[in-house]
Amino acid sequence: MNARSLRFRAVDFLYLCMMILPLVAAMALKVCFSVSGDGVQIAGAQIYFTVPMPLMDMPLTEAQTNSWMVILSVWGLCLYMTHGLKVRADTKRQHLAEWCVTMCKKLVNENMGGFFAGYTPFIGAIMAISLFSSLLSLLGLFAPTSDLNVVAGWAILVFALITAAKCRCGPLLYMKSFCEPIPVMLPMNIISELATPISMAFRHYGNVMSGAVISVLVSSALTSLSRMLLGWLPGVLGDIPFLRVGIPAVLSIYFDVFSGCLQAFIFAMLTMLYVSGGFPMEEYQRRKADGKHSAKKAVRETV
Repeated sequence: MNARSLRFRAVDFLYLCMMILPLVAAMALKVCFSVSGDGVQIAGAQIYFTVPMPLMDMPLTEAQTNSWMVILSVWGLCLYMTHGLKVRADTKRQHLAEWCVTMCKKLVNENMGGFFAGYTPFIGAIMAISLFSSLLSLLGLFAPTSDLNVVAGWAILVFALITAAKCRCGPLLYMKSFCEPIPVMLPMNIISELATPISMAFRHYGNVMSGAVISVLVSSALTSLSRMLLGWLPGVLGDIPFLRVGIPAVLSIYFDVFSGCLQAFIFAMLTMLYVSGGFPMEEYQRRKADGKHSAKKAVRETV
């Protein structure tokens, strides 16, 4: 093995560590700060630390730390998938990376159009972070998508992109749209505008959180039912929740895997539809055509 191949493998190992170590650190924090208790416990993100601030204390929660761990893991995954790229793909890793990029480009082109091709990295990133955040529950960790604060932050960012797209032809045209079709609709149009990030946040958060709650309730009910029906078994056999074997796993496949993938796709689809739908394409093209016409006229007059 030559020095170049050894260096390549060493960098690969470093990227794999960037993928795995953040998840290991999240599990270690979970173990160190978890509090054991009896019965069903359905609570929000656990607070690890509280930082004193002038106005109000800032808590460092499990949702925040897990979000950063997911970002670091996705970053490591991207570096690993794009390490050693060649003009002609000769590895499964590069084939998979090219397929992911191609599918993201196709998704953006079909739903937004070629004009919005620059949104492809953002759409791919929001889908990946949302998906991996929901899949954290498979490791026994708190899914950041189960915290309204995290998902609301994503919705506010998307709302900023939507507003920027609507203001591409000037803020005056954007403000004028609130009075359409008649000025009396101004309050309703403002409410409709503010409802966009709220609906996106609550839709994503509600579906993920409800799945987690249902899974916990079903698991607890099966444990109690197992003790009721099979508690007569001798020794430790009576304490084993046999009825919990299999059914929670099936629920996890739906609520954690399928629902997580679905909600990530829906959030990305809403982002694309809201941004492309809010962009005043006709007015933009008209102004662009008028600008070209004015430029040609100025050139002719100069000549």
